[in-house]
Amino acid sequence: MRILLVSTYEMGHQPLHVASPAAALRITGHDVACLDLSVQPWDPMAFEAADAVAFSVPMHTAMRLAMRAAEQVRRARPDVPVCFYGLYAPVSRDLTIGRLADHVFAGEYEPALLAWAGGLGAAQPVIGLGRGRGTFHLPARDLLPPLEDYAHLAIDGQERPVGAVEATHGCKHVCRHCPVPTVYDGAFRVVDEQVVAADIDQLVAAGARHITFADPDFLNGPTHALRVVRALHE
Repeated sequence: MRILLVSTYEMGHQPLHVASPAAALRITGHDVACLDLSVQPWDPMAFEAADAVAFSVPMHTAMRLAMRAAEQVRRARPDVPVCFYGLYAPVSRDLTIGRLADHVFAGEYEPALLAWAGGLGAAQPVIGLGRGRGTFHLPARDLLPPLEDYAHLAIDGQERPVGAVEATHGCKHVCRHCPVPTVYDGAFRVVDEQVVAADIDQLVAAGARHITFADPDFLNGPTHALRVVRALHE
C-alpha cells in the first residue's frame, strides 16, 4: 500500500510527526512517501500515486492548512482514503469527518494509523484517541527535505541548521490554557532514550548544529530526561 504522509506546518522544523510514523509504516511493509507543504510545492502526482493520504496536524495552524489541502485532495480524488492524525485531529471534526477525512487519530496515534493503513476502507468514519504506550522507531528523515530548508538558529553572527526531537509526548500538567490536557489528561509517554539519541545522531550527520527538544515539557519525567541527557554524552 502506498501511503502519502503530509505535513503542512511544524513550527519551521523538519516534521518529526511525519518522519516517525513514516518509519513505523515502512517497517510494516508499506510504500511511504512524504510531502511537507511548508517547504515543498503542492505535487499533484504525489497525491495521484497514493493509495491513501494522511495529514499530520500537531497544532492549530497545521490543522487549518491541512483542511485546505484535504479539500483539494477530495476534489481531485473523492474516493481516496484520507485521515488526520495528531494533537489537533479531533478539532473541527464536524467539518472534517465524512467530508474531508474518513478517520481522525489523536494522542498516541501510531498504532491507530498502522491499523488504518492495514485495513483501508474496512471501517466506518471514526475518531480515535490513543493514550497507550507505544514503541517508537528511528524517524525516517531520509524521506524529508534537507535541514537547510528549515529554521536556523541565528547566534554569534551565524545561522545554524536546527534539528527538532521529542523525548516525551503529552504532559503531566493540566493547564487550562493548553490543548494537550484535552487529549492526554495529565498523562505523558516517553520515547526510548536510545531512539532519541540515535535521532539526534542522524540529525547531526545531516548538518544540524543545534538541537531543540520540542516536548510540551522536557522535564515531564526528570528521571527520563536525565537518561536522555546522559545518552547524549556517552
